[in-house]
Amino acid sequence: MAKVTVWNENRHEKKNPLVSEIYPKGIHGAIAAFLTEAGFEAGTATLDEPEHGLTDEVLNNTDVLIWWGHLAHGEVTDEVVQKVQQRVLDGMGLIVLHSGHFSKIFKTLMGTSCDLKWREADEKERLWVVAPSHPIVEGIGEYIELEKEEMYGEHFDIPAPDELIFTSWFEGGEVFRSGCTFTRGNGKVFYFRPGHETYPTYYNKSIQRVIVNAVKWAQPVDRNRPVYGNAQPLEKIAVKVN
Repeated sequence: MAKVTVWNENRHEKKNPLVSEIYPKGIHGAIAAFLTEAGFEAGTATLDEPEHGLTDEVLNNTDVLIWWGHLAHGEVTDEVVQKVQQRVLDGMGLIVLHSGHFSKIFKTLMGTSCDLKWREADEKERLWVVAPSHPIVEGIGEYIELEKEEMYGEHFDIPAPDELIFTSWFEGGEVFRSGCTFTRGNGKVFYFRPGHETYPTYYNKSIQRVIVNAVKWAQPVDRNRPVYGNAQPLEKIAVKVN
């Protein structure tokens, strides 16, 4: 089974009693718990640990990295971002959740602002499955309905996804590309929108199932990264006579 590291800045849990009540072991702890139950080897890392918990040893032993951030994107060092980017290019999977859309690592990999519209109004979200044969939605019905979530709305300033898995509708009328896949180098990236910190979204069984499926999908393929640069010919090149 894949080795998963769940990264969370872990700031809301320290600042907001409501968040710590919903997620007493942190958002990272809640996610790691259901991944462990699903059979993965799941560890956690947080912003205030040395190297944000993402040491070379941790990254080199991570098949899939899950990223949740919001308040402190700017506190993540460029050195750690570069290391994570390189691991993705080399084949590590990356799952970016909710407000992680504005993280340094996601913006670096996308090459765009990754900006969007947002609103906190306790509104219903309906995530429609638009790629029903994709492995990320195995076991999921036509849609997932969340009673209360933060709204994210288009335009979402990302590159066109390789695959669009979910499109969300919100009670206030907006729609959003809520499940998007990308490839970067040898690595697979999945952005999944739900997960505002003041709602118990990560206890929803369908949301958990999507993340479990995404880990299986994103884990590295057993092959080396392609070799780039100057290359010797595979066959003998005939000498051309003018």
